[in-house]
Amino acid sequence: MSEKLLIVEDDKKLNDGIRLALKNDAYFFYQCRTLQEAREILKKEDITLVLLDVNLPDGNGIDFVREIRKNSQVPIILLTVNNMEVDIVTGLEAGANDYITKPFSLMVLRARVSVQLRNKEATANNSMELNGFEFYFDKMEFFKDGEPIELSKTEQKLLRVLCENRGKVLKREYLIDEVWQGDTEFVDAHALTVAVKRLRDKLEDDTQKPEYVKTVYGIGYTWAVNG
Repeated sequence: MSEKLLIVEDDKKLNDGIRLALKNDAYFFYQCRTLQEAREILKKEDITLVLLDVNLPDGNGIDFVREIRKNSQVPIILLTVNNMEVDIVTGLEAGANDYITKPFSLMVLRARVSVQLRNKEATANNSMELNGFEFYFDKMEFFKDGEPIELSKTEQKLLRVLCENRGKVLKREYLIDEVWQGDTEFVDAHALTVAVKRLRDKLEDDTQKPEYVKTVYGIGYTWAVNG
């Protein structure tokens, strides 16, 4: 199956140059020059990777990264016009996976794209089916008995850690570190308790007698293997 690469670059010559530089039988390219065109393509196609210019005629690429991240974890490489540290940091914090500064080496471009595609393949098992649930972490889609469930980012992170370690008792401290990575000093002592309660409200039939997210008193929580 071909990897579907979306190139969003308003400079037609550079847009075509990127496609030619990456030409590969395993790649299928979608090319556009505006954010609106990119939105339409992303709605219709299952894009594998996005190469996104920061400065476009109808908007800012970094804002578009934030927009994409509301619904998708597709890898995004930003194309920046200069080595502005603020733009790079802002782009990465917005959710971009990598960046490359213009003018760039075609070899570097190929290498950056290859790395992101390898990383995506390594996380291709981002889906889980268990206990009547279907969890698609890469698409941020979650279902219970076929019905969609809306989960916050925190609930998604908590659910993933529990499912990846199902059957294991996870200490509260471990869960806090995994869910609020880098921000644990600002996390309220009851934040985990609240997150667990909200997750149970959405997953459990009877929150007073949870089948899946179980409390291990004095230690933490576990996703029950026989739930």
